[in-house]
Amino acid sequence: MQTNTETIQTVNFLEQLRADTADSHKNLEKLPLSMSIMSPTVSAEAYALYLNRMHDVIKNTEENIFPLLQNIFPDLEERRKLPLINADLAFLNAPKTEFKSPFVFSEKISVPFAIGIVYVVEGSSLGGRFILKNLQTALGYDVEGVSYFNGYGNKTGSSWKNFLNVLTTYEEQNNVGSEIIAGADFAFQSIHSHFSN
Repeated sequence: MQTNTETIQTVNFLEQLRADTADSHKNLEKLPLSMSIMSPTVSAEAYALYLNRMHDVIKNTEENIFPLLQNIFPDLEERRKLPLINADLAFLNAPKTEFKSPFVFSEKISVPFAIGIVYVVEGSSLGGRFILKNLQTALGYDVEGVSYFNGYGNKTGSSWKNFLNVLTTYEEQNNVGSEIIAGADFAFQSIHSHFSN
């Protein structure tokens, strides 16, 4: 059972994580590619380009980051989204462009740093619910073509909450908040560079 002190520490860390990465997060959202899929006049071509870039982010995360966290997150396999993006690209008849790795590491990364990266990637599923509504309205896709943004469906909120519970428990037990924040900030900035090219 969580005490009041533990609850306050958890909330404080999540607030610090959001605050310390807020600028990087906003900069990513302001990019033309990010803004294009929230536009009421989004085109299928702009959407396909976004999926192509996001495909690289998800592939990089699932192949290189997930293996470091197998013993931390019990539901990691259920969080794989590459097949969803592949299905959407196939529906759009948009061939996958050449893979470019968004995350480039100069040395081996730590588990908390990896958690920070996955925090950003998982967080995008929550924001994806707003994008989903826009794509359904603007492009007329119902289920097919938007499976990536549909993600966990009506379980998106609970899935995010479960993820944060594991993240905060790990942080409390290991006192590695600064490394998690560094990983999250690295992820936002790396995706920003990847989307800008």
